[in-house]
Amino acid sequence: MKIDSHQHFWEYDPVRDEWIDDSMEILKQDFMPKDLEPHLSDAGFDGCITVQADPSERETNFLLELAENHDFIKGVVGWVDLTSPKLENRLVHFDQFKKLKGFREILQGEPPGSMLDERFISGIEALQKTRFRYDILIFENQLRECIKFVEHFPEMHFVVDHIAKPVIKESSFDEWADSMKKLSDFPNLHIKLSGMVTEADWDHWQTKDFTPYLETCLEHFGADRLMIGSDWPVCLLAAEYGEVVGIIEDFLDGLSQEEYDDIMGKTAVEFYQLNE
Repeated sequence: MKIDSHQHFWEYDPVRDEWIDDSMEILKQDFMPKDLEPHLSDAGFDGCITVQADPSERETNFLLELAENHDFIKGVVGWVDLTSPKLENRLVHFDQFKKLKGFREILQGEPPGSMLDERFISGIEALQKTRFRYDILIFENQLRECIKFVEHFPEMHFVVDHIAKPVIKESSFDEWADSMKKLSDFPNLHIKLSGMVTEADWDHWQTKDFTPYLETCLEHFGADRLMIGSDWPVCLLAAEYGEVVGIIEDFLDGLSQEEYDDIMGKTAVEFYQLNE
């Protein structure tokens, strides 16, 4: 099964979605399943994982309703307040939704130390006792903190979104690569090969810009801990859906069939327990 492990849906709200500034005009519209399905089909995907873009349970419920009505949405990564004293009750509530596979915080917007805050640590401890997975959304300058965070949870299933957002347009690499190598020591942590085009020069990126980053991920994590993600519709700031998929397809050319199958779907299926 081929799976796009990372994309978003929303009904555009200028107040809620204030992060979409004037440089992102193309994103100031609705993006719904009917808009994505043709792209998935053209790229040969069997389905997708849809990921929260707003920190609210309303968002989680919105995505779950879409997943209920569209079979190609194989899983949902939602939001829940991991610092709430009512967290365990909320996790019990959400356990009834089988397409809900995990949760995410927008940690890239949080101040230093947030991942190591006692309340957040307690929240992940509670999450670790459930079937749910956790998506880590950070910038590359948060990687050192992320390493300390992951050390606390050897049993938690983590995936880092967007290869931790190195500043590709500035060829930022060495410190990112060093931290990624250290992160690879944790066998419970996976990586999404996603979100790269928006970290590159939106108007002038070339496929070769991403090669050292992809090679580093493959070398240290192996194909069985990597998964493709489009980050649609955010990717539209810099590339069409097919172009994003093409970057990964080009990189996979010459790898084994097993490695291809892992990155293009098997890793996501196993990580998000899509067959359960």
